[in-house]
Amino acid sequence: MTWLTWLLLIVAALALIFLGLTAVGAKRWTGATQAILARLEAKRLPASPTRYDPREIEGLPAPVRRYFSTVLTPGQPIVTAATLAHTGRFNMSPTGKQWKPFTSLQRVIVRRPGFLWDARIAMAPGLAVRVHDSYSEGEGLLRAAVAGLFSVANMQGGGELARGELMRFFAEAAWYPTALLPSQGVRWTAVDEHSANATLTDGALSLTLLFRFDDAGHMTSMLAQSRGRMVGKEVSSAPWEGTWSNHQRVDGMTVPLTGEVAWLLPEGRKTYWRGTVTSLSYEWSP
Repeated sequence: MTWLTWLLLIVAALALIFLGLTAVGAKRWTGATQAILARLEAKRLPASPTRYDPREIEGLPAPVRRYFSTVLTPGQPIVTAATLAHTGRFNMSPTGKQWKPFTSLQRVIVRRPGFLWDARIAMAPGLAVRVHDSYSEGEGLLRAAVAGLFSVANMQGGGELARGELMRFFAEAAWYPTALLPSQGVRWTAVDEHSANATLTDGALSLTLLFRFDDAGHMTSMLAQSRGRMVGKEVSSAPWEGTWSNHQRVDGMTVPLTGEVAWLLPEGRKTYWRGTVTSLSYEWSP
């Protein structure tokens, strides 16, 4: 055989190996995803109360009352779960710019707080990093694997990881806003005419975020004074901020469909996530 024939055979063999590994990785990742989702569902609690009563927001800070009056409908059922699909770009570099396209599916259980973000970040044609970012039962989880097989991050447990993941659940509650009601365990304190602090407790974890609102009653951003950030194998803390836009009416609630998330570092703002919700569905209290 000629050298060209040998080259073609080698390329074909490598392609078959790559396809086989990709299929194995996809199967393993699907199994891991289903296990996490089952764990979320197993700890699911019913909503109480089951309907939004505007009387419960009396006495809250003015921007928070304006927010709930804008985004919720009196008497509507309380959200018990949500499923979201996203598309966007993710910066893979902790220090520079290495933006890659991603797609993701996210499942949220409101009580007990928990979620799974199952993402696929395209690194090259046909090659993706799969990511699980999750919070459940007071524990955080972050896993990333090339083709779903070759691990590049694998962390699970309590402490700062769990705190950071619960913070993500809380920050993203603009997508499931009944979760921010006082009846759902959130405590609000006044800051100024356009912002307020909110505190959420789950088990031994308790955290506070600053939420900001515009004159129309839409949530425009959230801010954490400190959240754990991985740089290489080291964990450091930095302020963490998300901004929201493109507020639309979905199933009787007004929610933002576009956002970005950034670290506020001494050298400047470092945005690492820009995304848009492409589909959003809810499950409600009976």
